[in-house]
Amino acid sequence: MNRLFARNALLPEGWRKDVLIEWDADGTIVRAEAGAVLPAGEQVVAQIVEYALPGMINLHSHSFQRALGGRTEKAGDTKDSFWTWRDLMYRFARNITPEHIEAIAAQLFSECLRHGYTSMCEFHYVQRAADGAMYPRPAETAERVIAAARLAGIGMTMLPVLYSYSGFGESALKPEQKRFKTDPQDVLRVIEALEPLRDAQTEVGVAPHSLRAASVAQINEVLLTLPDDRPVHIHIAEQKQEVQQSLDWSGRRPVQWLLDQVEVNERWCLIHATHLMRDEVDQMAQSGAVAGLCPTTEANLGDGLFPLEDFLAAGGRFGIGSDSHISQSAVEELRWLEYGQRLQHQRRNIAVSAGQRNVGDFLWQGALQGGAQASGRPVGALAPGRRADVIVLDDQHPNLYGLALDEVLGSFVFCGNDNLVKDVMVGGRWVVRNQQHVAQQAIAARFKQTLAELREFR
Repeated sequence: MNRLFARNALLPEGWRKDVLIEWDADGTIVRAEAGAVLPAGEQVVAQIVEYALPGMINLHSHSFQRALGGRTEKAGDTKDSFWTWRDLMYRFARNITPEHIEAIAAQLFSECLRHGYTSMCEFHYVQRAADGAMYPRPAETAERVIAAARLAGIGMTMLPVLYSYSGFGESALKPEQKRFKTDPQDVLRVIEALEPLRDAQTEVGVAPHSLRAASVAQINEVLLTLPDDRPVHIHIAEQKQEVQQSLDWSGRRPVQWLLDQVEVNERWCLIHATHLMRDEVDQMAQSGAVAGLCPTTEANLGDGLFPLEDFLAAGGRFGIGSDSHISQSAVEELRWLEYGQRLQHQRRNIAVSAGQRNVGDFLWQGALQGGAQASGRPVGALAPGRRADVIVLDDQHPNLYGLALDEVLGSFVFCGNDNLVKDVMVGGRWVVRNQQHVAQQAIAARFKQTLAELREFR
């Protein structure tokens, strides 16, 4: 039996002392017991750590965009926005190959692991070759991302994207979107091709790109075939212009339209959902869907601020993602989720509940629960039946010195810029040791070569 003994561990009920965690050969936790005592002879069998946390779930990723980071921070001749950034992203995506996709994803995943993520949800829409033709293997590029996840050792929820139109009202795709084109049958073929890859570390769901890019009829067609327990993610109400386009076309706002036309429930994750009216906030919370929030990307693209306080008051569930990957840090996403609310409301300590007044604890635990739900995988808790996904904090770092247990996550999330994640385990296997990924050099070499090749097309 594999064992880890944590002097302090974050269990579902909160921080507990002297926690013995055991997992089986498949990487599933079979025991997480507080107040445990290791017999003297067993101390050499179990690794002993000071602080153990469940690994965070990154519920929204476009992994290929990692190679675009930092290259769009130059003003154009007109006022820049999400839409001008999107044009740059399209140009970048023109020349990327399946080999590039795999190399970039592996680099991203190794970085995410080193910063506390142990699971990814890949919103995957580069499905076709550069000329717009489907690859001989319809799931070619999705398979590449899964291969990268397995190389890096991170958990994966693959979400092939339904992407048929350029705007509301079934507008034809633009030439620069031809690599993304899929109809319901295309997506279902990709999902079917990925079935043999599903295992304890890999799940497959679906992602209608948005109500701009997929019709309600198409979404329902896919859902009729997709098993009921698979996750469904969608971009929605990210930009004010998108909301206005929805109103002009349908007379309803995007979230209103979706909730009226589709059965949205706990399997759904609504990505961004930035611009909501109060009734939409309440209805979204009541549906049980997760709000997929990506604060660093939403700030980078000028999206706006999600109405977190009202959503939490309505009982809403949330998780975090790094989206375009200008940051690979779970801490940074959570920090800016709270800081955005403080700036908006001009108050402090907003993300709390009646039962949890510590902001760091509330954010970490809330994002774990919402992320696990959105991933469709048994993750997000140090508990029997969940995956043995554990991050170990650096107890020698000054930021953690002399703290009470209920101050640890507050310091981890809000104090300084050093990475306090020391070791990371995924599915019972150590993939980060002393802040170094086990395949870091080889992965980085492939990534650098990919950047050199892509630079030729700029």
